[in-house]
Amino acid sequence: MNPQNILIMAFPAGIALCGGVMAAFWKPSHATRSLIQHFAAGVVLAALAVELLPEIEREHAPGWVLIGAFALGSLFMYALKLWTLKLEHQGASEKAATGVNIGLMLATFIDVAMDGFIIGAGFAAGGATGMILALGLSVELLFLGLALTSDAIKGWRIIGVSGALGATVFVFAFLGNFLLTGSSQALIGGVLAFSAAALLYLVTEELLIEAHEVEEKSISTLVLFGGFLTFWSIQILGS
Repeated sequence: MNPQNILIMAFPAGIALCGGVMAAFWKPSHATRSLIQHFAAGVVLAALAVELLPEIEREHAPGWVLIGAFALGSLFMYALKLWTLKLEHQGASEKAATGVNIGLMLATFIDVAMDGFIIGAGFAAGGATGMILALGLSVELLFLGLALTSDAIKGWRIIGVSGALGATVFVFAFLGNFLLTGSSQALIGGVLAFSAAALLYLVTEELLIEAHEVEEKSISTLVLFGGFLTFWSIQILGS
């Protein structure tokens, strides 16, 4: 594997850790955390619309493979939601005591694993796709640590969580590149379509729902678009 590609894959991991260090020394208010979640949601939406979906089309995989993979990803994330809701219901008293949102935490780690696999698939597909995805998704990872901060997850704990997020994205990026290099266009396209469903789930069912638990400010809409524009700008300048 190209050492330069490995270095680029490690970049999002380092950024995720930086986000955890920021969160350890700065505890944002609920309103500020909502704005951060809006920004991260905008970045994920841009990753889908600007880079991931066009890359899926460029793979020229059979339509039935893409549709089936996206449907499978949707069903997987729906099953995950039901499972996490069951966990939260069973541990409602523990959640009240700890303040930890199990569903958001689990969904975030799965999303980060998907992010890593997407980056690896981007490198496997060739061109600048992997690098652009790595740079753009680094913005999301920078703010995820702040978005996950709560009364229970702060200080050194949030650094540990962010470090684990960074390690997860790097391992899955390496794994995705290793497994998919030289694979057929149908397989790469299917993996990207499955991952697209997971990213869409994070935005609609976790980040934005969590962000709307507090009274929403009017500027939240602009922050969402700002996140989208940030990723799009990286993609344009990177090209």
